[in-house]
Amino acid sequence: MTILNTRITRANETDIPSLVSLNNRYSAAGLTLARSPEFAANHLSDYRVLRDASGGILGCVSLDEYSPSVAEVISLAVEADAHGLGYGRQLIAAGVELARIRGYAELFAVSYADELFLSCGFERAPLSTYPEKISRYQKVDSTEIEVGEKHCFAKQLG
Repeated sequence: MTILNTRITRANETDIPSLVSLNNRYSAAGLTLARSPEFAANHLSDYRVLRDASGGILGCVSLDEYSPSVAEVISLAVEADAHGLGYGRQLIAAGVELARIRGYAELFAVSYADELFLSCGFERAPLSTYPEKISRYQKVDSTEIEVGEKHCFAKQLG
């Protein structure tokens, strides 16, 4: 499937149900953390969405700040029928650009998508580099840090 005329934009309030639905479609498999409408609303300015020609959402990505210099790529999700078309890379690039605009020196991600993040210029990093992330995992879902296949990736922006 090839989808033409896509663009990446900021998310807006009318996108909240789509953001939550797309993100949570992958949470049961442990690929993303479940997100509530309140979470999406509170982080709306942190989301970037990939839209098709009619304005529908094909994918999303968000940033989560840990400090004035460090943020995490979160909520990366692409519609199943749009996998393999390079949209994940486009969304990660949009997240990196947003991080640069905001002045973060470092961006990290925790994901099963090793090749995707490596192809976007991220490098493997020990999760222990981000103790705040481990602390958040323990508060949200302690099983997240027990999953062996998920890896941590980092990208220096400064």
